[in-house]
Amino acid sequence: MDAAVSQLIDLALAEDIGPGDVTSTYFVPADRRSRAYINAREDGVLAGTEVAAEVFRRVSDEIEVRVMLEDGSKVSHGALVIEVSGPSRAILTAERTALNFLQRLSGVATLTSRFVKAVSGTDARILDTRKTTPGWRLLEKAAVLAGGGTNHRMGLYDRAMVKDNHLVAEGKLEYLQQAIVALKKDHPGVGVELEADHLEQVKDFLSLTGVDYILLDNMTLGELREAVQMRKGASPSLEASGGVNLTTVRGIAETGVDYISVGAVTHSAVGLDLGLDFVEEK
Repeated sequence: MDAAVSQLIDLALAEDIGPGDVTSTYFVPADRRSRAYINAREDGVLAGTEVAAEVFRRVSDEIEVRVMLEDGSKVSHGALVIEVSGPSRAILTAERTALNFLQRLSGVATLTSRFVKAVSGTDARILDTRKTTPGWRLLEKAAVLAGGGTNHRMGLYDRAMVKDNHLVAEGKLEYLQQAIVALKKDHPGVGVELEADHLEQVKDFLSLTGVDYILLDNMTLGELREAVQMRKGASPSLEASGGVNLTTVRGIAETGVDYISVGAVTHSAVGLDLGLDFVEEK
């Protein structure tokens, strides 16, 4: 498990448990053992199953955990996701933190899957953004993949994304070309993406070498189609952004763009309804 994710689990448990789970300690016998299942209470797509499983293991090595459905699995109401057995106190102590991870990440995967389904039959792919919960980026981007989406850059280090705020120098095109050449020389594996607010910028950016992506920001469907025609080939890739929701995304995809970035898949996803139920041992 990634060190950052492991640290996040420890932080979440410390936040919830504090000096101790007083409810379980005083109201649940120490020797009681139980079996319980995390189950789906609505339809969706799973993500975060291994993280949830690790939460239980982290609370007690006496808890046995069986992940029954993996990330990316489609679930319907009543589906059994994870089985846990062991000390009742420990299971109850871990329950909420495990569910918090699983519900949040499954919500991201589920919303992503809806956007992916909305553009099915086109060549457009759904991208996430950096609009993630601080500290959760690795997990939320993994959830996007589980939902069938595609990851955009992980951070400021793995792709140069030049927006209007960066374009402050005189002689912008000449300066841009020089900067692209310098970046590619020092970091040949780093992609370059330029943000265009209008078609004249698209035309200018297409004249440059070394541009891997052009971001078409808040353009109309007609402008998006024209930008695709202006490209006259498969490179650079064109990414549409702005005004994207489940109602508009299909029309955007049909313009011929390669990617559609959707910040909502992480910043506006609602947690999937999942719960943990104990079963009576006979």
